[in-house]
Amino acid sequence: MRGRSGCDKAVTLAAAFELAQRLARELHGDAPLLDTPERVADFLRDETRLQHVERLQALFLNTRRRLIGRQAIADGTLDSVLVHPREVFKAAITANAAAVLLAHNHPSGDPTPSEADIKVTRDLIRAGQLLRIEVLDRVILGH
Repeated sequence: MRGRSGCDKAVTLAAAFELAQRLARELHGDAPLLDTPERVADFLRDETRLQHVERLQALFLNTRRRLIGRQAIADGTLDSVLVHPREVFKAAITANAAAVLLAHNHPSGDPTPSEADIKVTRDLIRAGQLLRIEVLDRVILGH
């Protein structure tokens, strides 16, 4: 491939810069330490405050519990969000995560987990055990 287009070169260059920034953040500790539910809540509180439907997010952590990636997994309704382990762990594997933190908001403001929240979390923990990706917690954000 002799004549790569300018667009191809720009995309390659942008990807290289992004990779360098990620490596620098991890090496220098700029990535947030998310080792307690309180730190997770503080990290996500502002962005979830204005959401009117439930949104499940996965936070991907390295072995030192520092954030290496995150992804919105699913948007739901006012009082529920459906999730399948496939979506959570596909993204975790891609991020090369050692652990996953799950977080979602309750637009009602009440952070009490529903029976469905508890069941899905148990299923995700079991799936993570098979993959050797630890599911550390599921944080529910209310008011």
